[in-house]
Amino acid sequence: MSKSKRPNIVIFNPDEWRGDVLGHVGNPAAHTPNLDKFVEEDAVSFRNAFCQLPVCSPSRCSFMTGWYPHTRGHRTMHYLLHPEHYETNLLKILKENGYFVWWGGKNDLVPGQDGHYKHCNKKYIGTFQYLKNLKKIISQEKVYPRNWRGDPGGDNYYSFYVGKVPTEDGNEFYTRDVARVDGAISFIKKYRKRKPFCVYLPLSFPHPQYAVDDPWFSIIDREKLPERPQHPANWEGKPKILKGIWENQNISNWSEDRWNELRATYYGMCAKIDDCFGKLISALKENGQYNNTAIFFLSDHGDFAGDYGLVEKNQNTFEDCLSRVPFIIKLPKSLSTKPQVSDALVELVDFSETVFEITGISPEYTRFGKSLVPLLRGEAEEHRDAVFCEGGRLIGETQAMERESKSSQNPAGLYWPRISLQGTDEKAYHGKATMIRTKKYKYILRKYEKNEFYDLEKDPQEINNQIDNPKYQDKIQKFKERMLEWYMETCDCIPVKTDNRGFRPNIKNWLKNLLRIS
Repeated sequence: MSKSKRPNIVIFNPDEWRGDVLGHVGNPAAHTPNLDKFVEEDAVSFRNAFCQLPVCSPSRCSFMTGWYPHTRGHRTMHYLLHPEHYETNLLKILKENGYFVWWGGKNDLVPGQDGHYKHCNKKYIGTFQYLKNLKKIISQEKVYPRNWRGDPGGDNYYSFYVGKVPTEDGNEFYTRDVARVDGAISFIKKYRKRKPFCVYLPLSFPHPQYAVDDPWFSIIDREKLPERPQHPANWEGKPKILKGIWENQNISNWSEDRWNELRATYYGMCAKIDDCFGKLISALKENGQYNNTAIFFLSDHGDFAGDYGLVEKNQNTFEDCLSRVPFIIKLPKSLSTKPQVSDALVELVDFSETVFEITGISPEYTRFGKSLVPLLRGEAEEHRDAVFCEGGRLIGETQAMERESKSSQNPAGLYWPRISLQGTDEKAYHGKATMIRTKKYKYILRKYEKNEFYDLEKDPQEINNQIDNPKYQDKIQKFKERMLEWYMETCDCIPVKTDNRGFRPNIKNWLKNLLRIS
């Protein structure tokens, strides 16, 4: 495909959005009218889309490259993609192939100490309105109700629950996300260059704290919230870290009404992002860019949001509320998307490969994603026989303990209930684990703990671990073999650039060294 005919790309990337909080997948409490209309008219939504690691940075490093986290060791929040290590990413590749890349939002992708200039043309800072309100936005006590956490030791201290955010004179609470979407809209309206653009919006919502303003706080019908999964008695069959987080978070005595308020607030945060998405779509249409733009809506991972009596997320467990994510795609009009909700199993590693196909770009490195174009065009109904997710670390792998976080040792930190367990080798809370999932079953291999197996048709909430049930042993063996095959296929990728085995130095380097020695 010639550079002049390449489509524009929009990557709308909310943080921590569960795959089941969408109206068009059958959740009666979800308020997502813009996404629902988008899928009804122009896009494909994948009901069974899964991330490759259920926390931010490793997931982004995966879907922006087409590598699994284990392929190059991206299993921690603090090891990002290094170009000098032959680790590229989709944004950098698009920029190098003639795209104007506009980046508005968080990082969690490339080393912050090296800056952003290799990966985009424009890193958005904010509008005047955003900068004017920045002090207010940053200061939690001025934005959220004072002392919203309560006292240490109380049952709200680690819940992340704030609830309704007060606003002045009924105006919308102007968050970083709203500012970034406004910035993207302004960019689209003013863009006049001949080269195609890529707008990358890695947003913060609905990542906790659970806090949102009206009308989003009040728009969710609490009576329509789906049943909340409970944990098994004494966490039987589950990994130790879940019980450890549950004990540390100290929210086990909450009433169902309190849980529903937290869940509804989370749904309201999703609704606010849906509104932002609708405004961006309108801007693309008003400026004549919609038909020639490929639009990708995807989250990096999910959130417990009350499931099993937990909040936030976890790095080495793979409940569907964490590993299943929204993944919605519209191709440019020239490629003719067939709108639908697809039941095909897909992975986020398929995202970058789909972008490469529709742009005609062929990066020179080994990748493991599979283009979704046949599914999007209605030419195929199935895609993968299984999906994979992974996380955790080896005992003694101190660089993966995430001790860099202030919450790791300080009980005042919001993340202390989880990160304090990741930062110790006691009981192997943070041990390595890998999930393989089909439409009917889920198998989890654990390095230091009991493995897990769930019959998802009989137990969709993943409460009863069947790993020791004789009835399933033949299936479990097949899952082990399939996981081994996957590991063998994806365990590494050989760099395309080769080295000389003999001593044949570049003449310029040879002369420089000679002068340096003399």
